[in-house]
Amino acid sequence: GDDEEFLRELLDDLRAETDAQLAKIEEEIRTPTEAPFHKIMRASHVIKGAASNLMCSQLRTTSMNLEQAASAAHELGGSADAAVMENVKVRYMELKAAVENYHAFLRSIGV
Repeated sequence: GDDEEFLRELLDDLRAETDAQLAKIEEEIRTPTEAPFHKIMRASHVIKGAASNLMCSQLRTTSMNLEQAASAAHELGGSADAAVMENVKVRYMELKAAVENYHAFLRSIGV
């Protein structure tokens, strides 16, 4: 019915938002700009909030972990120090895997 169609629209909207934010994160990791960790933290926060609203726990947890890693890196002065960036990259890869799982789930339900 209408409720199911509305939920499908919300899930599709989450996919679009997550993909857009993931692209921003990837770009900052690939070619860091000024305050890269702050930008990664903000993009992760957007994913976390949207995923929380739809009870997508893997997306919420992995985006929260990346947000926290980026926040800690930003607090250290925000330089793209290799060890600090490596920790952020690990958390990014965990989020990326969660996004791929989400995409697979959406395909499995025809969204």
